[in-house]
Amino acid sequence: MKYFVAVAEELNFNRAAERLYITQPALSRQIQQLEEAIPAVLLERNSKRVALTDAGRAFYHQALNILAQLQHAADESRLLAEGRKGSLVIGIFGSSILDFIPRVLQEFGRTHPAVEISLHPMDKDAQIQALRERRLNIGFNRLVPGEPDIEQELVRKEALMLALPTTHPMAVRDSIELGEVLQEPFILYPRGVRHGLTTHVRRLFADYDAVPQVVQEVTDVTTSIALVAGGLGLCVVPQATVNLRLPGVEYRALRCRGKAEIELACLYRKGDSSPILQAFLDTVRRLGSQEATPAAGSRQAS
Repeated sequence: MKYFVAVAEELNFNRAAERLYITQPALSRQIQQLEEAIPAVLLERNSKRVALTDAGRAFYHQALNILAQLQHAADESRLLAEGRKGSLVIGIFGSSILDFIPRVLQEFGRTHPAVEISLHPMDKDAQIQALRERRLNIGFNRLVPGEPDIEQELVRKEALMLALPTTHPMAVRDSIELGEVLQEPFILYPRGVRHGLTTHVRRLFADYDAVPQVVQEVTDVTTSIALVAGGLGLCVVPQATVNLRLPGVEYRALRCRGKAEIELACLYRKGDSSPILQAFLDTVRRLGSQEATPAAGSRQAS
């Protein structure tokens, strides 16, 4: 078909053969075989000229459409095989959407503009279930328990911060030791999630043989910070939360006896070799390797 299109456009077998990088006799044989296969005479040729028949003109226009469709199919297949086209469904939860994930999406979108991405807020249990049911390609979460069929990959480590009202006496400091605020009212999140930040915070208090004085348990970081802004209490949050800037809130580095940091992991099905997923993971790993936890004394103001 490509050979015929070249002859139809050049109306000269020698020029068409040069364009196709084949010999003129080989090109003539290809055209003859095409006409026999249809069967129809597509070209009138003699020693002086080559011309398209009515059947040849009709076949030429159809051939252009077919070749364009074939090229489009090849391009689509190549992009899909390279992970440059298709769709990616991502589960998100917590403060990671305030910092790391938007930067990953921006970078991935720059290099893979044809991939359609959809985000779905889900807690870790919902993410794991959705991965198993293939409703999700990848999820981001913290403190996720091990699952035999789910791959869990560390993305970054974040320092823990203390969110407190701007009117709090300790808001003038650069960092705060947890032992100094054990008796303060605390807001914990996320409520109802296994192995969540609330569990981690309670363990930090346990290092002081204390339990947090909980005034509210909420399901998301935005609500917890809004309550802090309203003066209801303090809240331990990942460092990414400093990007959530509400009036009346200050963020200070937290010092404590336990591990004053928390990990963000990405989750995906074991054995998932999807090109799009692998391309996205490459972006996650590259940006994750560039991450560095801020120094403990850094001061973040709202």
